[in-house]
Amino acid sequence: MATINTNTGAMVALQQLNMTNRDLETVQSRITTGLAVSSAKDDGGKFAIAQKMRADVKAYEVVGGSLDLAASTVDVALAAGEAVSDILIEMKSKALAASDTSLDTASRSALNEDFKALRDQIGKIVSNASFNGTNLINNTVTSISALANASGSSTISISDENLSLGGGVVTLAATASMDSAGTAATLAGTISTSLNNLNSSLARLGTASKSVGIHKDFVGKLADALTQGIGNMVDADLAKESARLQSLQVKQQLGVQALSIANSAPSTILGYFR
Repeated sequence: MATINTNTGAMVALQQLNMTNRDLETVQSRITTGLAVSSAKDDGGKFAIAQKMRADVKAYEVVGGSLDLAASTVDVALAAGEAVSDILIEMKSKALAASDTSLDTASRSALNEDFKALRDQIGKIVSNASFNGTNLINNTVTSISALANASGSSTISISDENLSLGGGVVTLAATASMDSAGTAATLAGTISTSLNNLNSSLARLGTASKSVGIHKDFVGKLADALTQGIGNMVDADLAKESARLQSLQVKQQLGVQALSIANSAPSTILGYFR
């Protein structure tokens, strides 16, 4: 039946062209954003999962920053502790030299001046071994903590090592001096004890620094794995989308031609009236 009121062919052609245009918009969006799922309307389930994983990645970035801060604080403490150890070794050699009973007073006095200068240097090193306002070796804090997971429910704690003069590690008094051979010999023994204590403290700090570093690497790998998982879930295959884009563009052109042909069909009715 020939009719001008209802053009079924044009309606079908228009429906197909609209579908092609919608598919073309989707493909163009994927190519532009690089994402197959860029919003909840694309795929609500995948989008929700991806957003949760993105939140975890951001949280792990914060955890990494916290671990970096702790590692730097410990590394400063370690550097200071090693410097103190070197000074104590030098002080011990001076104390042993001053314990020689055959040494004259002037020589012992000169050694004592060097000894006191080194002693005071220990105090300066310990008091200035701070990172971001935190000093792990002067007994101002009991410990420091770093975040260990994305929820903040787990932390890594590092205990303070008090390396101050006259403390539990460096037992040498802040006023120690060598006024006789006997005093020098006693100080040499005290310094030996302090060195043994300090070696244990440095070992603990070194272990803590290594532990923080290992966990930082682990957190980095977790964040990388999550990022890769997000990509696998929502990233678009651009090679495939590029091929599909060309296919849809051809289909769109054919759809326009088909609609044009369908729209021109009623004009044939005019032939009946000639």
